[in-house]
Amino acid sequence: MWNIFGRADAGRAVRLPRLHLNQLPSAVYAIGDVHGCLDELKRLEHIIVADAPIEGPKLIVMLGDYVDRGPQSAQVLDWLLRPAPSGFTRICLRGNHEAMFLAALERPERCDDWLTWGGEETLQSYGLSTTDFAGASGRQRGHMLQSVVPEEHRSFLRELPTMLEMPGVVFVHAGIRPGIPLERQVDRDLIWIREPFLSEDHGLGVLVVHGHTPNEKPVVLDHRIGVDTLAYSTGVLTAFKLSPGGRSLVSTASTRAAQASE
Repeated sequence: MWNIFGRADAGRAVRLPRLHLNQLPSAVYAIGDVHGCLDELKRLEHIIVADAPIEGPKLIVMLGDYVDRGPQSAQVLDWLLRPAPSGFTRICLRGNHEAMFLAALERPERCDDWLTWGGEETLQSYGLSTTDFAGASGRQRGHMLQSVVPEEHRSFLRELPTMLEMPGVVFVHAGIRPGIPLERQVDRDLIWIREPFLSEDHGLGVLVVHGHTPNEKPVVLDHRIGVDTLAYSTGVLTAFKLSPGGRSLVSTASTRAAQASE
């Protein structure tokens, strides 16, 4: 059922892995940017399990940005390395924050931009002092990261694919470049793009489900669905559900409302 591929074009670097599924499962739930919000992720998975059909293969697609900004980045990675809920398969895609974290692990002397984009919270989730890290040399930073970031986290980050394609729908972190066939999309766009993707119909005749660009409410258009609902500041984590019965959204907003009324 699965095809996993990456290729090298003449004169170009090896492309990161991409996934292709030949048929739709009985239900797909695509979860937006988690950003270190483990409690919200657990809550949303509980909602999804209760919502999902009883029979048939079911898939949870994580759209990237598991780390930074929120309080429990390390713990979110631990969670994603565990088995998916019973009856589900989980696929995790690469976000730009995973790319930045991986770059920081590989070149710690050049990661100050990452620190200002949420990396400080990630350091704290591993028990590191952001003040000590910021004042350290590149070599010292490398030793600090090596001592707290386990190899299984590093392997997870390195192996993340950039795209999942199914009949009629594509899942990516950020979006795609309009007018460019899927097989010619470049990895940087898939994990970083905003414009012109956000303001133009991409013209490829598929639905693109993505995160990356935050909104307080999901963005639902004919050609794209955006489900980054600022979980680290709103507490609302959102998933897009696709099944033979139609399309819908599920989120933690209902549980937050219930808790507020108690």
